[in-house]
Amino acid sequence: MQPNKPRYKSIAALDKAIIACTLCPRLVEWREEVALTKRKSYADHDYWGKPVTGFGDPKASIIIVGLAPGAHGANRTGRIFTGDSSGDFLFASLFRSGLAKLPTSDSRKDGQELYGTRILCAVRCAPPDNKPTNQEKATCAPFMANEIELLLPTAKVFVALGNFAWTGLIAQLISMGFDIPTPRPKFGHGATFTTNSTDSKSIKVIGSYHPSQQNTFTKKLTPPMLDGIFKMANKS
Repeated sequence: MQPNKPRYKSIAALDKAIIACTLCPRLVEWREEVALTKRKSYADHDYWGKPVTGFGDPKASIIIVGLAPGAHGANRTGRIFTGDSSGDFLFASLFRSGLAKLPTSDSRKDGQELYGTRILCAVRCAPPDNKPTNQEKATCAPFMANEIELLLPTAKVFVALGNFAWTGLIAQLISMGFDIPTPRPKFGHGATFTTNSTDSKSIKVIGSYHPSQQNTFTKKLTPPMLDGIFKMANKS
């Protein structure tokens, strides 16, 4: 496949650009304010307080797409889905599925590794109330597009955590020349579709409920349900 030429030609260069980004004033102010005021339970922690890069294998076959860093999770630790209950739930499932070295992800220095898997978010800064604006989503979208382009040579399946990740991913794939089924696939837990590029690069997309507290505490998403998603991804 010959997608649009990436702005950054390597994951390392892209990560450096992401960390330095200050394009969204509201998000910059919020992430830095949270890093200064801190949550009482993390009063002695040094918060990351910057945009958060993807994490995992730069030659991954499974790509997990989330929404945005948590204010006291990734915005504190500097690693996506690390340091909060959503991350605990996700990494435990990845470990059970043979995709992670450790069952927990606590900090950037904990030795965690992902096997054939990478996690990224559509928005790279923690937003107030976990709700980025449409403009903030659009401003951050090129980072997602660039990362997907760099991962395409080895990518086989994308797992979209939640409806926003699902719709954002579809938009990115369309912009890169992939043929999306008509009517446009609707998000749902376990929803799947396969998309092909003009040169027959085939990608499978799987939807999953997001491992947020709202979903896990209410049992809308259970450990067996998420494990089932990664079992599907492993077979792709």
